[in-house]
Amino acid sequence: MVEIISKITTNILTAIYQPFWFSLIAAILFMFLYLYAEGYGWKKVIKFWLTAFKTSSAFRRMFCLAFFVMLMLMRTLLNRNMWENPLSNVMGGWTLYNEKGELTTEAIENVLLMIPYTALLLWTLKKWLLKKVTLGRILWQGIKYAFLTSAAIEFLQLFLRLGTFQLSDLFYNTLGGLLGSLMYYIGYKIKYRVKDK
Repeated sequence: MVEIISKITTNILTAIYQPFWFSLIAAILFMFLYLYAEGYGWKKVIKFWLTAFKTSSAFRRMFCLAFFVMLMLMRTLLNRNMWENPLSNVMGGWTLYNEKGELTTEAIENVLLMIPYTALLLWTLKKWLLKKVTLGRILWQGIKYAFLTSAAIEFLQLFLRLGTFQLSDLFYNTLGGLLGSLMYYIGYKIKYRVKDK
């Protein structure tokens, strides 16, 4: 009987805990919208949002960045099961095969996850992150923010027990940041070369 009650309690708490962080973030964001709408009315807020989306490229870029960050958080933190020991595999994840010899795409996913994030971050926050647009500055900022974002996610996974802390994740995410920065640089050069002609 004790085992059944224990299992039921664990399942209920897990069911509440898994969506907890997403629910908290969504509730906070909704309350900002609610407070704004209370002051101006829902119809005006929706119309204002749609107008901003249609007319402001800065708004659209920020929306794309926020959307991708939410996707990234869902993949890395908010939609994960709890781990018994998040430090169980600190040195793992360097190859395409896990300890059991099974194919895993984790390393590739970690690189691919940061490519669009870094490119979107540089594209959206260019005015603040890139005082002068040079290849070295772009690469430095992309690598720096990819590493800091990855470290924040890894430490949150560790402290919240929502995944394993792995040094390989830091490396592959940072590599993805480098590639995303290069993509941004190439796009920037193409855009401004076309404008100059």
